[in-house]
Formats: sequence, C-alpha cells, structure tokens
Amino acid sequence: MARQTRRPSMFDVAKLAGVSHQTVSRVINHSSDVSPDTRRRVQQAIDTLGYRPSNSARALASHRSRTIGLIAGGHRFYGPVTAIAAIEAIARTHGLYMDVMLMHDVRCSQQEFNALCAKFQEQNADAVILLTPTDAMFEAAFRAPITQPRVVITSSHGAMSIPEAMRLLSRDVRSRTSCVGIDQYGAMTELHQQVLDYGHRNVLYFAGPREWRDAYTRLLAWNKACASSPMSSVTVQCATWDAGEAYQRMNHVLENIGRIGAKPPTCVVCANDAMAVGVLRALHEHGVRVPQEVSVVGFDDMPAMDNLTPPLTTVRPNFDELGAQAMREVLFLLGEGPEAAFSISTHGIGLVPARVMRRQSLARAASRL
Repeated sequence: MARQTRRPSMFDVAKLAGVSHQTVSRVINHSSDVSPDTRRRVQQAIDTLGYRPSNSARALASHRSRTIGLIAGGHRFYGPVTAIAAIEAIARTHGLYMDVMLMHDVRCSQQEFNALCAKFQEQNADAVILLTPTDAMFEAAFRAPITQPRVVITSSHGAMSIPEAMRLLSRDVRSRTSCVGIDQYGAMTELHQQVLDYGHRNVLYFAGPREWRDAYTRLLAWNKACASSPMSSVTVQCATWDAGEAYQRMNHVLENIGRIGAKPPTCVVCANDAMAVGVLRALHEHGVRVPQEVSVVGFDDMPAMDNLTPPLTTVRPNFDELGAQAMREVLFLLGEGPEAAFSISTHGIGLVPARVMRRQSLARAASRL
C-alpha cells in the first residue's frame, strides 16, 4: 500500500516561494500589500504543491467562520427562490459561504426553528438570514435564541407588527437585528389608483392565505385604498396561492352571478399571478372576454406573465434587489460594509420598491347598463 503523503501547508508554500508564511497569508486573502512579482511566485508555489487553504484554520485565526446561515420558507414560490439566489451570489463575491436550511412556512414550530438556529450556533455561523413569509415563521425568528447578527426578510404587516417583534429582544440583540422587505403596501396603493383611473368601480379582490404576511399586507393596503375612494371591492378569500383554487372560486362567482342576474365585476385583482391565471381560465371558459368585459390584474410578475393572452398587468417586486439588500445588511452588521440605504423605510423595516407593470389585461371599465 502506498504511504499517504502529508497535506502541504502554508509553511511549505512559503519555503518554496522564498517568502514568509505571513506573505502567503496576504496573497491567499487578496491583500493589496503584496508586489505583483511576489504574488506570482506564491501562486506558482501554491499550484505546484496543490495547496488548499484550511477553512477551519482561517476561522480560528480570524475568529470568523465566513459562513452565513439562512433559514427560508416559501421556497416553492418564485419570489423567495429569486431572493435566495441573489443572497448567495452576493455572499460568494465577498468570500462567504451560505448554509441554507428550508422549512415548511405554515407548519413551522418554535421548537423546530430553534433547532435549526442551534445548528448554526454549532457551526459558528457569523450571521443568520431568516426569510419568514408567514406569521408563524416571523414570530419564531424573533423568539429564537440567536446570538449572531440576524436579518429578517418579511412583509411590513402581519398578525404581529415589526415594532412588537423587536420588543421581544433585549436592547443589545436589537442592535444586531435588521428587517428588510418589499414595499408591497405602496405597490398595492399605486395599483388601486391605476385601476380606479381606468374607471373601475365594481371590483373583486382575490386574497391570499391569511397566515401569509404578504397576503395580509396586500389586502390591508387594498382595503384601505378602497375605503377612501368610490370603488366597491368584494374580497374572495383563498386558502392557498394556487391557480387551481382561484379557478374554482371564480367559477363559483360566475355561476352565482348568472343564477341571480347580478352585475359582474369590471375588474378582478389577484394577490398573486398564479391566482390571476386561474381567474383568466375561468373567465375564458365562461366566454367572458378579457379585458373587453372584465380586466384582470396580478402580483409578482412571474416569468411568462407578459406572454399570456392577454399579457397580464401585475406588480413587479424587485426580488433580486431584496436579496442584495439583505446581504448588505449582513455585511454592515458584521462591520464589513456600509449601512444599506433604503429609499423607503417605515414600520420598522427597510423596503425595496415594487412597480406596476401595465399590460393589456387592464383596460377601461366596461359599461354596465
């Protein structure tokens, strides 16, 4: 049996390159305080020996693991997945490693959440990011015994407000905690105004599941805008975000309208794009033309929404920027970057703007005689 060779060390690289081990360390850590010739010699020695830096050794020397823990719910949906990808990309550019743990967003327990956080403690993670789309995950994120800096990605409104959640933390922990999100409230207010400007006064609103903070925020903003306008809005409460449920509920609405001879709405606003797809299918099967007879609006601007028939008017949250801002907050809390700048900051949370994408599914309200 061939004898196993010893793994090359930083001292071996230094000896071969004719430099000190401190110089090798500076080259590995991309310090600018190394001449191009010395950097070239050290890199040649690294390549010749096949040297690979030891992450554990670097962690001991710097007291940093260079690992960021991420607990995420909502991973079945486009928005959270996009934000997670942006977080990972930013982390990689800063030489940080992501350790991602996914959990069920609704059936989340405090015990399960704490157990995942304990894993990050054992790994000596430098910070944690908590993507919490539901009330259960949001509250668990603030009750978890986390000692590292934490960044919570969530919506501005829910069963527990952000100021209430912050009061669960000690002053010291609060100083190492930050919340970021999308300005969904502002986007829904803007969307309401555009629907109103098109002359719509009789609207159906398809609301998302109650336990989701996104759904809560969007419905709250919509209802508040309607309360101060001439628009009449009736809420259709859905238990899921799925197109299938929205399709079934829209079918039921249309059948009831036909049975009692009521006036149909001129517009259907949906809390997400999947619901809008289900509504569009039901309208099509009942021979209702969109947008000539009924306009339809969604939220999220998922891929392909601009290629529906007709292209869907929807709200486009900047999920990439949300992930980037969350990672900037982490770097700031770790003392490795400037404080993230938010154009909107309210209700205790820094918010990334969202904008209405106006397309052909929203048109002037059809006259109802």
